[in-house]
Amino acid sequence: MMDHANRTWNQSFILAGFTATGTMRPLTFLGALCIYVLTLAGNLFIIVLVKADPGLSTPMYFFISVLSFLEIWYVSTTAPTLLHTLLHGKLPVSSVVCFIQLYVFHSLGMTECYLLGVMAWDRYLAICRPLHYHALMSRQVQLWLAGASWVAGFSAALVPASLTATLPFCWKEVAHYFCDLAPLMRLACVDTSWHARAHGTVIGVATGSNFVLILGLYGGILRAVLRLPSASSRAKAFSTCSSHMTVVALFYGSAFTVYVGSPGSRAEGTDKLIALVYALLTPFLNPIIYTLRNKEVKQAVKRVTDRIRTTWKGL
Repeated sequence: MMDHANRTWNQSFILAGFTATGTMRPLTFLGALCIYVLTLAGNLFIIVLVKADPGLSTPMYFFISVLSFLEIWYVSTTAPTLLHTLLHGKLPVSSVVCFIQLYVFHSLGMTECYLLGVMAWDRYLAICRPLHYHALMSRQVQLWLAGASWVAGFSAALVPASLTATLPFCWKEVAHYFCDLAPLMRLACVDTSWHARAHGTVIGVATGSNFVLILGLYGGILRAVLRLPSASSRAKAFSTCSSHMTVVALFYGSAFTVYVGSPGSRAEGTDKLIALVYALLTPFLNPIIYTLRNKEVKQAVKRVTDRIRTTWKGL
C-alpha cells in the first residue's frame, strides 16, 4: 500500500482535453477564451453593481453577488486547463496539482448547491412570510447562511477528493480537460466500484437533499403565489423566482447526469462534454439570466451611470 501511495503522489497525469485540428484549433480556443473572459466580466459586473447601488442592498442581491463571486473561482478552476489543451493539445500535470484541482472544483460545486438552496429559502421567506422577511433575513443571518454554504461545500468535498487521491494509479492519461472523479477512477489499478458508490452517496446526498429542499420551497412559493389576488402581483412574484429556477435547472440537470450513477455507464469522453455545461456554460449564463429583463438591475445601472456622469462633470 505504501508503494502504491508513493507511486501515486510521485507520478504525473496527462490531461487529454479536446482534440481539434487545423483551423478548428484556434477557433475553438478563441471561442472558449471569449466565454471565459465574458464570464469573469459578467460576474464581476454584478458584484460591483450590487456594492455600488444602495437600491440592490437586499438579501436576494447579496446572495446573487456571492454566487457571482463563487462562479468567478469556479470557472477559473478548470478554464485555464481547457484553454491550454485546446491550443497546445495534451497537458501534463503533477498528481498534487491534479488532486488540488479536483478538490477545489468539487468544493466550489457543492458550495453552489448549498447556496442555491439558501437562495430558494430567501425567495420563500420573501413571498410566503413578507411581514417577517426583514427580521428573519437580517444582515447577520445573510452572512451566516453564505458562510455556512462555503464551509459545508468545502467539507463535503473532502470525502470524494481524499478517496480518489489515495487510489493506486496504473495509467496516466485522463480523458478529460481537468481532473475529475470518473476519469481518474478509470486509471486506477484496483476495482473502484466501492469508491464510485461512496462518491455517489456523498455527492448524491449533498446535492439531492438541496434539490429536494429547493423543490419543496418552490412548491410553497407556487401555492402562495396562486393565492395572490391580482394577475400583476402573481407575475411579479414569479419573475423574481424564474431566474433562480432556470439556474437551478441548468446546474442540477448537468451535475446529476455526471455524478449520480456509475461512471462505467457512460461512454469515455462523455463526461467532458457534459462538464462544459456546468463548468463553463452555466457560470457564463448566470449573469445574463439574472440581469436580462430585470428592471431593478436596469434601474440600478442607470443610477450608477448617472452618478458616474455627474461625478465626471464635477471634476
